[in-house]
Amino acid sequence: MIEKILPPWVVSAEAFEDPPDVVLFPEEEAVIARAVEKRRREFATARHCARQALARLGVPPAPILPGERGAPGWPDGVAGTMTHCAGYRAAAVSLEALTVGIDAEPHEPLPEGILPSISLDEERAELAGLGGGVHWDRLLFSAKESVYKAWFPLARRWLGFEEARLSFSPDGTFTARLLVPGPRVDGREVTGFTGRWLVADGLLVTAIAVPGTGGSGSPG
Repeated sequence: MIEKILPPWVVSAEAFEDPPDVVLFPEEEAVIARAVEKRRREFATARHCARQALARLGVPPAPILPGERGAPGWPDGVAGTMTHCAGYRAAAVSLEALTVGIDAEPHEPLPEGILPSISLDEERAELAGLGGGVHWDRLLFSAKESVYKAWFPLARRWLGFEEARLSFSPDGTFTARLLVPGPRVDGREVTGFTGRWLVADGLLVTAIAVPGTGGSGSPG
């Protein structure tokens, strides 16, 4: 599913259930030694997906450990991202991307009272004018998660929900305009991201993929 909204130079793998025979590296086992079973399954299956995707790039298996602010540590030269929600796990990796961010959520409304805390007034007004059939509030949350995952490897600092202004198109695309100074890449400030979204099988997924400096596009 996630591959439908990723460019061909990003490789992905996904799972709709947790395989019982996933083997973790000892360093990864240490990270979740005291975790509850739900967290263990999410952690293990996401890394199972990541190693499947990395293998398709010819990258040998290696521990993928949480680093600063929980961001996964990828092998040298790899841009990657992972996501998990109830009934779904996925990873996306690339040797050609500057950064990648994906997120998956159940296609359900956000819990009551959450939308104002993750959105701007302008965003809520725009969502109210969009057509039915999509839980736009949950999609906004997912897209902001993808924005953060794409932002952090470049900026190495927090990005709040209120620090990016998102706008959706019914054609399955979205834009994110940064409201704070962005990181500089090759002398240029990153001012925003473009992404894609999809709703299918009771899930919604969002993705951002920024090509590297030798790719077919540029950040911001």
